[in-house]
Amino acid sequence: MLEGRRILLIIAGGIAAYKSLELIRRLREQRAAVRCVMTEAARHFVTPLAVAALSEEQVYGDLWSLTDESEMGHIRLSREADLLVVAPATADLMARMAIGLADDLAATTLLASDKQVLIAPAMNAQMWAHPATAANLATLLARGVMQVGPGAGELACGEVGQGRMAEPAEILAAITRFFTPDRRLAGRRALVTSGPTREPIDPVRYLSNHSSGKQGHAIAAALAALGAETVLVSGPSQEPTPPGVRLIAVETAEEMLRASEAALPVDVAVMAAAVSDWRVESAAPQKLKKNGEGPPALRLVENPDILAHIAARHNDRPALVIGFAAETENVVANARAKRTKKGCDWILANDVSPGTGIFGGDRNTIHLVDRDGVEDWPAMTKTEVALRLAERIAAAFAVTASPPSSHVSGAQSRPR
Repeated sequence: MLEGRRILLIIAGGIAAYKSLELIRRLREQRAAVRCVMTEAARHFVTPLAVAALSEEQVYGDLWSLTDESEMGHIRLSREADLLVVAPATADLMARMAIGLADDLAATTLLASDKQVLIAPAMNAQMWAHPATAANLATLLARGVMQVGPGAGELACGEVGQGRMAEPAEILAAITRFFTPDRRLAGRRALVTSGPTREPIDPVRYLSNHSSGKQGHAIAAALAALGAETVLVSGPSQEPTPPGVRLIAVETAEEMLRASEAALPVDVAVMAAAVSDWRVESAAPQKLKKNGEGPPALRLVENPDILAHIAARHNDRPALVIGFAAETENVVANARAKRTKKGCDWILANDVSPGTGIFGGDRNTIHLVDRDGVEDWPAMTKTEVALRLAERIAAAFAVTASPPSSHVSGAQSRPR
């Protein structure tokens, strides 16, 4: 699939550099040509000899090497590649990319390139969460740089959090998608809801949940990558807006419902948001104060059921309505009941019990429930879940050949 493609892999200094060796091996298995540039720091984690042995190419690293510059200058290194991949992309290198420094061969090559760049960030969780890193990432994404990862989990420094470099298989998948774009959902429109909702108690407090928005944002990205015109209605989330996706930011469940209705008609609606079931009937206009008489009485009322509402539409019901069931017990049984009650076509059920790490984490275990039964998916990253779901959606539309959303009606056929 990648035969004949020329990849320039830039390896920065971090413990995740060892994963780059596996990435090189996988790229070579796909018969891609791989040239590598290593920063000085990278050579403390993996040896140029190992990189050269796997890539079967000379390894570059010294900006001031007259031999390298005469035989393969930094301009030619970047221009002769079909894609530049930075893995790992450290906080330092991302910062230098953002401000346009050219102080070593890696940074100079990136600055001199006119080709697409894919970064795989890897760093300590606090470094990843720092506003400076977030600003640098936003700058790079705005310039069209592609991103894969990072994931969450145990880091080399002993801490746990966001910052793990994407696995070589994920990076390889991102590279493959770049070279073989799949546009099976071109002409289709998609609505995805994501993240939590926040229901105000007073101007400074609210009811919410632990949803990060990672799964919903990943689904929006996967649908857009297949060519769907995608609208993402999201509650508060730190996740970046996926490329090619139109974001509508909301806070409350009522705002999410109104925004979702405004996005219709669509062909597929994936309701992945963790919507608060209840809200305070009357939020206090001023901050509630302690008065020595105990906590205030909060009267809760039900929020609108967005999934059921969209599934019950008549003239503009999406051909495929997909919901999520976040359960802590009897996961599949509860999902079956929810699918019937909500009137949706598919339910993606997962176990969010304490200790599973689903909320806020980077992995998920899905059970897809439809009218034909249950598909038990293996544990995978949320990106992989999104890609598999988008693939299944595309396959379902290919089978039914239902018309695009500009012609939707309540009588249109629904994918199985």
